[in-house]
Amino acid sequence: MNEKLKNVFITGGAGYVGAILVPKLLKAGYCVKVLDLYMYGEDVLDEVKEHPNLVQIKGDIRDVALLEKEIPGSDAVIHLACISNDPSFELNPDLGKTINYDAFISLVDISKKNKVKRFIYASSSSVYGIKDTTDVTEDLPLKPLTDYSKYKALCEEVLQKEATNDFIVVTLRPATVCGYSPRLRLDLTVNILTNHAVNKGEITVFGGAQTRPNIHIGDITDLYIKMLEYSDAAIHKKIYNAGYENHTVSDIARMVKKTLGTDVLIKTVTSDDNRSYHVSSQKIKSELGFEPRRSIEDAIKDLKDAFNANKIPDPMGNNRYYNIKTMQEINLQ
Repeated sequence: MNEKLKNVFITGGAGYVGAILVPKLLKAGYCVKVLDLYMYGEDVLDEVKEHPNLVQIKGDIRDVALLEKEIPGSDAVIHLACISNDPSFELNPDLGKTINYDAFISLVDISKKNKVKRFIYASSSSVYGIKDTTDVTEDLPLKPLTDYSKYKALCEEVLQKEATNDFIVVTLRPATVCGYSPRLRLDLTVNILTNHAVNKGEITVFGGAQTRPNIHIGDITDLYIKMLEYSDAAIHKKIYNAGYENHTVSDIARMVKKTLGTDVLIKTVTSDDNRSYHVSSQKIKSELGFEPRRSIEDAIKDLKDAFNANKIPDPMGNNRYYNIKTMQEINLQ
C-alpha cells in the first residue's frame, strides 16, 4: 500500500468495476470512501459493508456541496462514475452531459482545492472512434463518434490542464471489461454472449467482423490499485490504453462456445454498428511493465461458475444487469 495515498475517494464505487475494486483496496490496507447513487442495488458491497475502513455515501456527483463535504482528507480520487455506454447516454443527452462532463469539472476543482495528491480517471477506448490502423495507440487523434465518447475525451483535456506538480493526474482508456462482478453487467460483449449461451443455448452475433478490445475485470481493478502505487514521475499526465485482447465479435462467440464446451448455436445477422478498433497496450507494458494475468476465457468461466452457483438470478429479465433498462426504469433527472 502507498501510505501517502492511504485515503481513497471512489466515485461510482458500487458500479460494475467498483464492486470488485473496493474490496481489493480494503484488503490492501487502504481507507476507502465510496460515493454512488446505488442505482443497481444497495447490496453490491455487502461483502465488505462492515469493514472499519469503508465509508459508503449514497449521493450524486453533481451535488457540489456533498463533494465539498466529503472529499477533504482524501489523498487520491479514482473517478469511475458516469452514465456508461452510448445507449444509456442517448436516453437523455442533457442528463449525460451534467453527470459525465459538468460534474467532472467540479470534481477536479474540488479535489485540487482540497489538496488531493493523485487523480485517476477512467476514460474509454471509445474516444478513438473508428480507426483503420491495425494498432490504435495513445498518440493518434481522437475522433469520438458519440456524445458519450466526446465528453470522455473533453474530460481528459480538462484533467491535463489542471495537472500540477502537487496534483498528479493519470488517465486510463480501458477496453470493454468482462467477467463476473457482484454488480454485474450483462450488456457487455463477452458477458452478453456468455449469458445467452448458458441460458438460451444460442448466441446471436450482430455483424461479427467488428474488432473489440477486452480486459478482464480482475486485471483492470489490479491496474487501478497499481496506479496508486506507481511513482509520481512514472504516471504524471500520462494516458494509457488498457485493452490487450482484441478479437472480432464472431471470434468471441466461438471462444464462448469452445470454453463452455456445450452445443451452442451461433447465429449471425447484419448490423449497422460498424465501430471497430484494435487497441494497442504496448505503451503501458513498456513504460510500467503492466500485463494482464487473466483472459477472456477466464471471464467466461467465471460467469459460468456464477450462473451455476445461482449468483445471477433471472439473468434475462432482471433490469439491474442492463444499464439502459435500469436508466429507463428509474428515470434519473
